[in-house]
Amino acid sequence: MNATLVDALSSAFTLVLIVSAPILLIGLAVSLITSLLQAMTQVQEQTLSLVPRLMAMLVALLFFMSWMLSEIITFATEMFSTVA
Repeated sequence: MNATLVDALSSAFTLVLIVSAPILLIGLAVSLITSLLQAMTQVQEQTLSLVPRLMAMLVALLFFMSWMLSEIITFATEMFSTVA
């Protein structure tokens, strides 16, 4: 039972990392680009870094939502079939 639980938790954490990676990487890339632009123009306004990052992450979430949902449903189906 303990080995099964450890395997299930390991799979769950791996799935969380895989599913959240595209959104986080897009947010990281947009933050890096806006930080470089702010450093080049010497404009240090906090909202200039927050708004583009939020918008890019929202668009990425809408774009990747179907893939994320299918991965989560597949994982849940595997977990329920393991328990039954």
